[in-house]
Amino acid sequence: MNNLDCIFCKIVRGEIPATKIYEDDDVMAFLDISQVTPGHALVVPKRHYPNYVATPKSIMHKVMDVAQRVAQADITMLGAKGVNILTNVNREAGQVVMHFHVHVIPRYVADEGFQITMLKNRRLSELNLPMLATEIKKGL
Repeated sequence: MNNLDCIFCKIVRGEIPATKIYEDDDVMAFLDISQVTPGHALVVPKRHYPNYVATPKSIMHKVMDVAQRVAQADITMLGAKGVNILTNVNREAGQVVMHFHVHVIPRYVADEGFQITMLKNRRLSELNLPMLATEIKKGL
């Protein structure tokens, strides 16, 4: 069941556009509109669950499987040197959108900024999200 006011449910329903990189019957992954680093993605269940601890294990496992695949694609296709995979539970822990989601944040060479050959010298606000999505999809 989806929550009518939830931004991620609206994305799943197609009411709000998103740059999708993966979708199946249960899970969707798309690029975060506020890129922490190039390729920062969110992986969400299509059904509304408020957070990680409230999500059925079978769905949580599917979300984490997709998060792992996205992380692998970030490394192979975008040249990330590492990846943060994280989720927050409730506002007190930093959760802003009350729909279970996993951040997959690629990390690049430490202390040299976020440099990828195709994105050198570009600010995060100027990223071409469809281009990034195409590269990640090639690795899925």
